[in-house]
Amino acid sequence: METKVKDLTTDELRELISNTIEEALEDMAEDVVALSSNDYVRSIDEGRRDYREGRAKRLEELFDV
Repeated sequence: METKVKDLTTDELRELISNTIEEALEDMAEDVVALSSNDYVRSIDEGRRDYREGRAKRLEELFDV
C-alpha cells in the first residue's frame, strides 16, 4: 500500500524531510572530499578516456547477464 503525504502526521513529514536533507548533505560532503583528491579526479579522467577510446566493457560482457 502506498503512503501519501496527506496520510502522514506532521512529525512523520518533518522526519522524512529531515532525513532527506541529511542524506543529501552527506552525499554532497562525500563529493567535495572525493573531488578534492587529485588521484580521484585523475582516475575519473582516465576512465572517461578509456571509455572514449573503446577500452571499456559493458556489464553484460563482464557478468554474462
